Amino acid sequence: LSEAEKVYIVHGVQEDLRVDGRGCEDYRCVEVETDVVSNTSGSARVKLGHTDFLVGVKAEMGTPKLEKPNEGYLEFFVDCSANATPEFEGRGGDDLGTEIANTLYRIFNNKSSVDLRSLCISPREHCWVLYVDVLLLECGGNLFDAISIAVKAALFNTRIPRVRVLEDEEGAKDIELSDDPYDCIRLSVENVPCIVTLCKIGCRHVVDATLQEEACSLASLLVSVTSKGVVTCMRKVGKGSLDPESIFEMMESSKRVGKVLHVSLQSLLHKEESLGPKRPRVGFLG
Repeated sequence: LSEAEKVYIVHGVQEDLRVDGRGCEDYRCVEVETDVVSNTSGSARVKLGHTDFLVGVKAEMGTPKLEKPNEGYLEFFVDCSANATPEFEGRGGDDLGTEIANTLYRIFNNKSSVDLRSLCISPREHCWVLYVDVLLLECGGNLFDAISIAVKAALFNTRIPRVRVLEDEEGAKDIELSDDPYDCIRLSVENVPCIVTLCKIGCRHVVDATLQEEACSLASLLVSVTSKGVVTCMRKVGKGSLDPESIFEMMESSKRVGKVLHVSLQSLLHKEESLGPKRPRVGFLG
């Protein structure tokens, strides 16, 4: 961006009017579609402006971790496709992929986000491991918000086969998976947070920044917010500084925006699910 373009964007933000006509706390149109990959336990595709993510969740049987013997766990892998932007060619996207995965680990590293006890089959022996694979298809700004929406939608769509543990007279255990595809357990995603990224531009901050707006921002605040407006995690990104007053303002904004985001997403997911298997498929994955 030229200096004149940056000045134009900054001055517009001060007047609560962004280049595309939105206010400072307005999101772009979000497209969400679940159950888009057939060979997964759950999947979702989210398009936020020109940012496009595909998430697949695969449930596999594993052994509980030593420190948490009666819980399952989640593993995250993020792949930034070279088609998303030329910067990701070669190993260019590896650092960003690792950063996103580490952020997801931090968000889900608590007991309230997902009921990990429901993933335990038999303590210390067997549990479900959810492998969450994220693919960045197109990069158009505000990656963290889009990825958190996609992960929540994919977890909502996840079906895990119901398992029975049978024990014979000698005490040996045998695991039996249900043959009925509809006999499965679902994860409660009510407490799964969404990330709200607030970019500091001039004296104000904006949500859902475009690439051009991100170029005008020296510092951003990533805030993960639950549907009840509880902040579970916070992280500063960028080389610039944020004064304490700005941080408190950003946190209040994230709570307001996060609540609305959760309500809209839950409504959309339940509406899509109510259409059943006959719902029309949208996009190239249909």
